[in-house]
Amino acid sequence: MEKNKSLKYILIVGFFAIITTLISYIFLVKPSEDTHQIVKVWGTKGSGDKQFQYVEDFAFDIKGNLLVTDALNSTVTVYSKDGDFITKFAGKGTQDKHMEKPEGIAVAPDGTIFVADYLSGYIKKYDKDYNYLQTFSGYGSEAGDTAESEFMDICPNGLLYVAEAGNHRVSVFKQNGDFVQTIGSYGSQDGQLKKPEASKCDKEGNVYVSDLGNDRIQVFSPEGKFLRKWGVRGIENGDLKRPAGIAIDKDDNIFVSEIGNNRIQKFDKYGKFLYAFGKQGTKIGEFGNLHGIIIDKSNNLYVADTANNRVQKIKVK
Repeated sequence: MEKNKSLKYILIVGFFAIITTLISYIFLVKPSEDTHQIVKVWGTKGSGDKQFQYVEDFAFDIKGNLLVTDALNSTVTVYSKDGDFITKFAGKGTQDKHMEKPEGIAVAPDGTIFVADYLSGYIKKYDKDYNYLQTFSGYGSEAGDTAESEFMDICPNGLLYVAEAGNHRVSVFKQNGDFVQTIGSYGSQDGQLKKPEASKCDKEGNVYVSDLGNDRIQVFSPEGKFLRKWGVRGIENGDLKRPAGIAIDKDDNIFVSEIGNNRIQKFDKYGKFLYAFGKQGTKIGEFGNLHGIIIDKSNNLYVADTANNRVQKIKVK
């Protein structure tokens, strides 16, 4: 009889423990779906119109279309924001318009498109209709050269900021190709960089750099003065592990994709953690080898889900 009473007591306690846990989850834990919702996913492995071999980064052209660099297909593909294929340009070849391994891409207010070639060091310009215009820079470490150029941006001052993993710096150019200055040097001190992956600007022109080798974000003034940093290597909220892509929303909040953690984190402009989502996998909403990200004015985040050869469009808050 005592044994039955004890069992009954355990069952009652267990039942209330489950109820308490559920109540805590419902009212105290904010589900990840409150922060984001998958809108569209497209892409498979290959070289066709809706296929990728190594998705790198994004830009919006002057028509509002999404430009996607594919390093191994050597192309820039143009899609509608709903993922409809429009056209592609660059591609492999020996003509000036061709590229070897396009990675960084940026668009000027007049629609001119800049694409950085990781292997050759060239930065190539195309007009708003994707016609080739000009080549500048080249592979090297001297002023005006680039090496392993990554994700870049045209900032409010009209200058092009190019993250260079190979030279551990950000190079700054005028839109006509004239070299202006470099930001950073190799190291782990404030203002120093190790294999920077992205340089993107907020409304004030401040430059946010994903300092991949140092597992942190660094922020510089438009002139290159170190302002602040955040992040240490880890897996907890606010930690970073090989940060890659950067997207800045209309309120200057910062989204960061992490190659090492296969997740996306949102911070305010000063580095305060807001939320995170994502994990490694192949299902919708999961990621592999994350690279570039970009956000539109409607808070749709476009994600380079590189290992899964696809783009994921995600509505975020």
